[in-house]
Amino acid sequence: MKRLHTALLILGILFLGGLIFKIGPRELWQQFTLLGWGLIPLVLLEGAADVFHAVGWRCCLQGEHRTLSLFRIFQIRMAGFALNYLTPTASFGGEVAKAALLAADQRGSEAVSAVLIGKFCFSFAHLLFVVAGAAVVLWQITLPTALWGSMLASSVLMAAGMGGFFWLQQHGKLGGLVRWLVARKVGGKTLERLAHGISDVDEALKRFHRERRWKLPQAIAWHLIGYSMGILQAWVFFRHVVPGAPLALAAGVFILGLWFDLILFAVPTNVGVLEWSRTLTLRAVGEKAMTGLTYGLAVRLAQLFWAGFGLVSYAWLTSAQGQTTGAQQPSGARGEA
Repeated sequence: MKRLHTALLILGILFLGGLIFKIGPRELWQQFTLLGWGLIPLVLLEGAADVFHAVGWRCCLQGEHRTLSLFRIFQIRMAGFALNYLTPTASFGGEVAKAALLAADQRGSEAVSAVLIGKFCFSFAHLLFVVAGAAVVLWQITLPTALWGSMLASSVLMAAGMGGFFWLQQHGKLGGLVRWLVARKVGGKTLERLAHGISDVDEALKRFHRERRWKLPQAIAWHLIGYSMGILQAWVFFRHVVPGAPLALAAGVFILGLWFDLILFAVPTNVGVLEWSRTLTLRAVGEKAMTGLTYGLAVRLAQLFWAGFGLVSYAWLTSAQGQTTGAQQPSGARGEA
């Protein structure tokens, strides 16, 4: 596990440097000088959204994990965000890291279940936010019919996938295929061990949905509040770049951009998608393409700041975890190692 943490941390640092190089330090500096002090509230609102998302994830914890402080949960979540954001692991590496950090001193099955439940709540709130937002403000934005159709079809497919994922969680069926193979003597001892671990996770998931299912709407509500911070962020940006821009414009631009983020989530580090989608969105509402590119880069800067915080948190948490493990290990065993 220590090697995994080290590899992910190094990978995250390398991709952070690569992303800055790809965007261009000069371009990033130009955006910073264009916004001036207005960049600070953008960064702070991005952080506020992350805090609300951390509170939402806290609702998904059970057992002894519920005693963890909000700051600790925030650190673990931001460590996972940094790895998901900076490394091409399709949101897998960060979730593994979150489960490993959460399970440092507690039951691993409950840590994995917390990550799985949290992922569902976060994704469902994302979908719910863009669907509700589309019904309220996006009818004012003109986009090609083919683009609307593809976005709606993708969202329906994602909703079906989320529904299936929730059903598997609720009924403890995530490991059903593995257990079926083991029952037929397929896979040997390795698959048997995997089946045992997945079965523990399934039991933890069923226990949560049986005893704490009322926490799910709370988690989704906190995530919705977190997403709403993006509307304020967009509005602050437009107040600096497009004086007199109404709040409805900021809401429409943010919601449409968030919709693109939802259906293109698998693009590593969201490279190009964020800037392209915001440029397309601004052109759809009659603004200049450069304004959209500037908005995308401003959001990118805020995300990079918190991704950096996540990497620092990851390094600190893994270091503290290693020191705790070393302190608990008998002196003789440390000497033999």
